[in-house]
Amino acid sequence: MSIKQYEAFAKTAELGSLTRAAEALGSTQSRISHVLSAMEEEYGFRLMQRSRSGVTLTEAGAMLLPKMEAILQQNRELENLIADIRGADAGTVRLGAFTSVAVHWLPGMIQTFQTAHPKVELKMFNGDYYDLEQWLLDGSIDLGFVTLPAPAGVRVIPLVEDELLAILPKGHPLAAKPQISAAALAREPFISLLQSSDHDIHRALDQAGITPCIRYTTKDDYAIIAMVEQGLGVSIVPELLIRGRSQNLEVRPLESRATRTIALAIPEGVSSPAVEAFAQTAVTWLEHPH
Repeated sequence: MSIKQYEAFAKTAELGSLTRAAEALGSTQSRISHVLSAMEEEYGFRLMQRSRSGVTLTEAGAMLLPKMEAILQQNRELENLIADIRGADAGTVRLGAFTSVAVHWLPGMIQTFQTAHPKVELKMFNGDYYDLEQWLLDGSIDLGFVTLPAPAGVRVIPLVEDELLAILPKGHPLAAKPQISAAALAREPFISLLQSSDHDIHRALDQAGITPCIRYTTKDDYAIIAMVEQGLGVSIVPELLIRGRSQNLEVRPLESRATRTIALAIPEGVSSPAVEAFAQTAVTWLEHPH
């Protein structure tokens, strides 16, 4: 039996007329009559009694009607769900981000996305660069913010080039200079993220041929800012991280400009309409100043 046959039977039972059922279904009276006769022939018993006053259910027909209506309802729910998934209005998006993106971008992106796609559930994972690479590789997240170069096996959408800046305690002698050289920073106590947690800064120092005098190491971006504020050393951080947090710091560009490229990474072959919709939301959100 097909869904169309169940629809013909249920609509005829509801309206009590082959003609009215045909009109409601956009068919013809003869076609509906043929469908019902084929059902009765297959089942081996009568489903309806036809008379000049209309159509009424037999006892067998009345017994089958609720089951068919339940199947039709489940089919409508299935079709609605398929439409929601196709339109990015259903499902779950597991999203990974490092601190600066989680603080400065995600609240606005999530608000924009949820307004357009309220039925989609968002789950956020916050970690460092190493965490995000592992989550992308083992399938723990559906998309993640990374810096280039991205790990293998992902599709990349570049977003923003973010400048790396030197941060110093207030009143530090190096703050007298408009730009800070990597060599000057190398002579100062340096506060660093773990090597696995911050490829960008270590890469910038390596390119300058500098080995910093690392005094303290942490996994927390904002711990670096707090330690510099307390005069415990100097560091290099992305501009996005210190946005709105630089009042107690001396911030200077590096003499040899260095940047990181923030991108979205989506594991190959596992995307969904909801994931693609969030990626597009992120791109569109960044095209306008916030």
